[in-house]
Amino acid sequence: MEIFPPGLRTVVKEWQIQAMVLVSLSLQIILVLMGNSRKYSTSNKLSFILWVAYLSADWSATVSLSVLSNNAGTIGDDAIDPKFVITAFWAPFFLLHLGGPDTITAYSLEDNELWRRHSLTLVIQVGVAMYVFLRAWTKTALNFLAVPMFIPGIIKIWERVWVLRSASSENFKASMLGRPDPGPNYARYMEEYSSKKDEGYDVTSDTFGEVPVVGDIYFTAPENVMIEDASTLQDSYVFFKTFKQLFADLILSVQDKVNSQSFFQKVSFDEAFKVIEVELGFMFDVFYTKAFKVYSRKGCFLRFISFSCTLSVLLAFLIIEKHAFSTADIVITYVLLVGGIFLEIYAVSVLLNSDWTMLWLSRHKNSAVDLFYRVISSFPLSGNKRWSSTMGQYNLISYCLEEKPAKCSVIEKFLCMYELLEKYRYQDSAEVSSYLKKLIFEHLLKKSKSVLESDLDACKKLCASRGDRVLDNAKCPDCSSREKHNTLKERIEVCDQVSKRAKCLHELGEENDKTIKDSVTKDFDQSILLWHIATNLCYQYDRNTSPNSVQCPNCEASKLLSEYMLYLLVMRPSMLPNGIEQIRFQDTCAEAKEFFKERKSLCDMDQARIILLDVSTEIAPSKVKGDRSKSVLFEGCRLAKSLQFLEVDKKWELVSDVWVEMLCHAASKCRWNHHAQQLTRGGELVTHVWLLMAHLGITEQFQISKGHARTRLSVH
Repeated sequence: MEIFPPGLRTVVKEWQIQAMVLVSLSLQIILVLMGNSRKYSTSNKLSFILWVAYLSADWSATVSLSVLSNNAGTIGDDAIDPKFVITAFWAPFFLLHLGGPDTITAYSLEDNELWRRHSLTLVIQVGVAMYVFLRAWTKTALNFLAVPMFIPGIIKIWERVWVLRSASSENFKASMLGRPDPGPNYARYMEEYSSKKDEGYDVTSDTFGEVPVVGDIYFTAPENVMIEDASTLQDSYVFFKTFKQLFADLILSVQDKVNSQSFFQKVSFDEAFKVIEVELGFMFDVFYTKAFKVYSRKGCFLRFISFSCTLSVLLAFLIIEKHAFSTADIVITYVLLVGGIFLEIYAVSVLLNSDWTMLWLSRHKNSAVDLFYRVISSFPLSGNKRWSSTMGQYNLISYCLEEKPAKCSVIEKFLCMYELLEKYRYQDSAEVSSYLKKLIFEHLLKKSKSVLESDLDACKKLCASRGDRVLDNAKCPDCSSREKHNTLKERIEVCDQVSKRAKCLHELGEENDKTIKDSVTKDFDQSILLWHIATNLCYQYDRNTSPNSVQCPNCEASKLLSEYMLYLLVMRPSMLPNGIEQIRFQDTCAEAKEFFKERKSLCDMDQARIILLDVSTEIAPSKVKGDRSKSVLFEGCRLAKSLQFLEVDKKWELVSDVWVEMLCHAASKCRWNHHAQQLTRGGELVTHVWLLMAHLGITEQFQISKGHARTRLSVH
């Protein structure tokens, strides 16, 4: 039985290679235009399009070469068909496409680790293209034009292998290792020691005092202040050369730590975050683009050769005899040549507007540089963003109320993707405000100044703090002192009028203090859920009782961080310490959905929060429910009621500080590869915090020793 009719098979055989070559070129255009945008875009659609294009690009070029190779195998010893000659001329273009654009060499870190596999595949494809070229050889002008087209194709493939290999964890780490250091000659020292001792002398070994480490980092003032962010670019590059070791699991020296601290403890929060942005932009280029290797003298020279070859072939193709070829094949050839030149020009324009070029321009000052800067500043690509400046948001109550319902299609059920898509549906984003950056920076600055330069144990304690340090420093008053405040009694009366919760609120004392302190000593994922629920409920409570309080910066910052940390727990669990976050989240959601389902009059999230606070939590939920279910819904309500007895300003100051410390804890415990992976999704706030912590000396990745011990023999 013939599935495809003969006419359709004829059309496919006649036009399959033409279709494949256009598809391959289209995929390259998508990659080159959109590849760099993932540095600052959090769009899931963009990620999906790039993922499909990245995987399909190599596949389409490889299949096309296979089709050409199959066609070459059917060529007899008679005269070669002109159609095959011109299609064989397209083989070098597939090599050009296999080399990939400058803006995306790896979709994920795993692609760099597979550089050997990529190398073998690409070398085989070069062999296939050469085979097709030799089979089509007839000493025509078109055959001779194919020779220079192999040059840019091979250059591109070599660049891709070179970049993938350099960005692999093994080679990236090896590139930063210094020269082997054997240390002082111990054997010679002991020989001299034993010799003097045998001669009867009284020999002692004295150790010199250690020289204190001071900041000696050297920043060169930018030569050209006309360049936007010239100082920031140069400062960032200096730190990038040192702190990229963190992305290879290497340790920093005390000198590196002190140098960085001496800079970041003196700058504003805005400047500090700018430096971090540029540094992470450099790291993105190292792992996922050709920038770090190709944007050099060698890379520019190779790019010039590649562009010159393609342009010369286009000009030569304009004048050679083409009557033997069909119009469609000639048009496709022109499209390939013009497309290749366009991709090269676009790659150069991206280079000219990159931080690497601006960094170079900031180090030079003359009329030519100024003119060059004015020209490239007028390009539509100027002013590219370095990261999304947004943070993910996730609200547990909104998710449980199913405020964004969607019909489950048959396809979603078949692919078992409904639950995943349901999570994405409730994912939101918010801008990282200046106040939030300031809050985080000032919090870390206090921590940075509280430890000595070489106190590794203190740094470990700071990294391990997840809210307990904030509560210890807060020194909350006990019940007896709190009851003396008239403001508190007034707030209790208001609370009673709003939702009749007087029975819960009058029970002050050690129990409430214990509830608050215990909430930050539980499993980290449990603490996040507890404080997320409590923050949401307190936010609604204060909005009802004192609307002005929810407009205070600490209140807004607390809400943002609360929903951001839950976003990490639900959507980015790999960035948090190991735990049972998925089980705890689904059990909490199950209990919340059951609770809301029983109250059919419930219509919105504000009512849901009020009803949750109405539930009596006089008896600890764990005593009633046991520990089989991991839900923490009403434990979060209990925490919210305990927090309500603090004065409004102090409460939100405490809550915001706890959330910042939780964020810092998550940042310090996340592995470098998870931080690096998020650079392709617009960047994460937690990654910026991690690098900022390292710059301020709050990291475990530094060595205590300051150098070799200095000893001398004393002979008496």
